[in-house]
Amino acid sequence: MLSQMDDYPLHQTSDVIRFVGTSDRNFYDRYYFNLHSSSDDLFMVMGMGQYPTLGVQDAFAVVRRGDKHHVVRASRELTDRMDTSVGPLRIEVLKGLEKVRFIVDDSPEYPIAMDITWEGAIPAFLEPRQYIRKHGRVLFDSTRFAQTGCWTGSLRVGDETFDVTPDRWKGSRDRSWGIRPVGEHEPAGIHEGTSAMEGMWNYAPMQFDDFSILYIVNEHNDGTRVLEEAVRVWNDSEREVDWLGRPEHEHKLSIAKPYQAFIDSSVIRFPEAPEGPLEVKVTPLTHVWVMVGTGYGLEADWKHGMYKGKKVVESFTLDMEADKDRMFGLCDNAARFEMGDQVGYGLFEYGFLGQFDHYGVK
Repeated sequence: MLSQMDDYPLHQTSDVIRFVGTSDRNFYDRYYFNLHSSSDDLFMVMGMGQYPTLGVQDAFAVVRRGDKHHVVRASRELTDRMDTSVGPLRIEVLKGLEKVRFIVDDSPEYPIAMDITWEGAIPAFLEPRQYIRKHGRVLFDSTRFAQTGCWTGSLRVGDETFDVTPDRWKGSRDRSWGIRPVGEHEPAGIHEGTSAMEGMWNYAPMQFDDFSILYIVNEHNDGTRVLEEAVRVWNDSEREVDWLGRPEHEHKLSIAKPYQAFIDSSVIRFPEAPEGPLEVKVTPLTHVWVMVGTGYGLEADWKHGMYKGKKVVESFTLDMEADKDRMFGLCDNAARFEMGDQVGYGLFEYGFLGQFDHYGVK
């Protein structure tokens, strides 16, 4: 079980790098990226994860272009953890915390192909640790850093090819690791009917010209917040991070069905910002149902860390109207953010996990 990483001074336990410091089946180590053109042209979400105690590595890329939802995904047995490739998808870290390359090999059988390089606009920022214990079991114990940035390279979606340039092709990424539900469904036992997460999840890394604002709220139906964050991180790494205090949200929703709640517009406020209250107007541009095709939890036949065999690659295209009943769960939007006369772009992610009376979600 020796691997390339064992030749680096990275060990955290007395074991080889292939084995992590816990035997919890839900240990994971994952990349997440998104890409947009600072417009409603398209929105893409992609990622790769390793699940050392399940022996699985998987990756995905999902693009919303018009009314089409394109997916390429792959899974294989995990061997050398230094090998960050899964079928036609692979990630190359060109410079840690700064520059990363994401590739989907070009093939006529895949609706997506790309060779794009990410470069961070702000220093990577370590977010609050997420910890949830229910009925004695730790369901979430994860660490994550976030970063906004720009993309360069080439992207094909269907029969269209896009020249990806950093002046307008932007996005955000995160790297997270730790424990969260992954893999095949387990017997529920005492957890029957209990959600690992609940309430409203709202996450927005907003990229402006000179800084980014990182905003997180996980709020339960009774108003309790189990996770929140509001910081301004400057492009200039010499400047101190500004903590903006407790964030407040004002969302306007349309609810198509009990399980499909859209935020049509929003205002995010930071009344305790150190230089006076700040207010950001949010306009969602185009969205991807991030739990359809990616492995993020709703599809019984494809979940992060699920064992699919030695190697398997899948690709397909869904129609956002014809297949709309499959589209629900966590919603990732490319969005425009306006703060005074400053305009930025970024990710606006939300999901309502059960009842949330404040916005009439049942």
